[in-house]
Formats: sequence, C-alpha cells, structure tokens
Amino acid sequence: MRIVLKFGTGILSRSAGRALDGAQIRRLATEVSALVKAGHSCVIVSSAAIAAGVHALGLDRRPDDLPGKQACAAAGQPELMRLYATSFRPHGLKVAQLLLTHEDIDSRTRRQNARNTLNRLLATRDVVPIINENDSVATEEVRLGDNDRLSAEVALLVRAKTLLLLTTSDGLTDQDGRRIAVVKKITEAFRHVRPEKGEMSVGGMKTKLEAVQLAVSAGIRTVILDGREEGRIPLAAAFKDTGTRFTVSKPAKM
Repeated sequence: MRIVLKFGTGILSRSAGRALDGAQIRRLATEVSALVKAGHSCVIVSSAAIAAGVHALGLDRRPDDLPGKQACAAAGQPELMRLYATSFRPHGLKVAQLLLTHEDIDSRTRRQNARNTLNRLLATRDVVPIINENDSVATEEVRLGDNDRLSAEVALLVRAKTLLLLTTSDGLTDQDGRRIAVVKKITEAFRHVRPEKGEMSVGGMKTKLEAVQLAVSAGIRTVILDGREEGRIPLAAAFKDTGTRFTVSKPAKM
C-alpha cells in the first residue's frame, strides 16, 4: 500500500518555529520506517524548511516578508534533509529529496517525469522520498497552504491509497471542541472550520479540508491526526480510530 504523509511545520519545529525538533523528527522516522518494513511504500511531504533556515541563519524570529522566508527556506532545506537522512539511517533506509512546484504538477510532461522518478525510487524499497514545495522560488505554499494541497496532489501523483495529514490538533472538532472521529461527506466538514489557527500554521484547517476534498474525490482515504502524539501513525495508516478519518465511496485506482 502506498501512503503519503504530510508533516506540518508545527510538528517538526520548536522554539515557536525557529528551529527543527530533532527528537520529534527521529520519532516520526521510526514510525514511518516501521510502515516501510511492514511492506508499505511511504512518501513524506515535509514543511519546516523555513524553521530550519531561521536557525541556520542565526535569526531571532521568523521573517514576515516573502524574500526573507524564501531565503530561510533556501538555507534550511539542506539542514532539514540532513536531519531526515540521519534519522532514517539507523533503520536501514535512505532518503531522496524532490522539490516540486504546482507548475510541476500542472504540466503534463513534468508531472509524468515526477511520477516516473517517484515510482523508480519507491521500487528500490529502501528509499523514502521527501518532498517539499520549492519555497526558495515558488510562492503559493509560503503564502497559502503549508504544503497541504501539495500533499494531496502528490497522493494523486503516486496513486496512494492513504493520505495522512499530521498537524498539531487531534483532527477536526465540532463546535463544542469534541473530536469528530469519522466524516463521510467532506462538504459537511467545512461548517466546522473556525478562523483561529496555530502560530506556525499557514493555512489552518480550511486548507487541510480542501486537500482532503481533493484526495477523497480521487478515492484516497485521508486522516487528519495529531503528529505530536506517539503511536498515531500506525493507527492512522490502518484507518483505525485516531484523529478524523475521511471515508471514500470508491477505492483509489492503483
């Protein structure tokens, strides 16, 4: 089974998004490695290049301007990949970096090239592709979505069966703050969106639900879950009770 996991900045960083959380990334790598060893093919769509760059450049806060954010992304992406590589290495796995833009997905030729590259990497069985939006030159995710939509586009690209969106909240909650365990109609989920979002979140729950809508419409079951809680990834991968699960009416085409 192919699984795409999206890691948001909030679950990968510390110090209010000004540095990477090494212990957290190592734990996530351990749980993803267990999925790979169980026979699944995993692709990670990762945010947090800007957080890594803030630390790498010695800044005392995250920039507010676009050039500043893109400079941090350029400096932080190598640090982010270095930490992923060292975190997966003890499990006998390698990582591969792909930087994509939405133009890459929209272009038929570039989309096919990206699919071919990912398929070849996944065929090796000991490589975990790490994808990020090319923040140093592109702008959409920096401004709008923290890689939420990109993760859904990647799930479609690799024909994944499951998309896991890991964030700092325990899924979607109702107006009383109670977790909604299962959503069968994605259109009804948007009424639970509230305007507040985390300090490091770019798009909030709305962009996550838009990503979910794109995925489930293609038959890809999706889960929004708390990425800070240990042991949630294997539960979500098995579509068991954790976070908010979004069902599909038809299976994904493999």
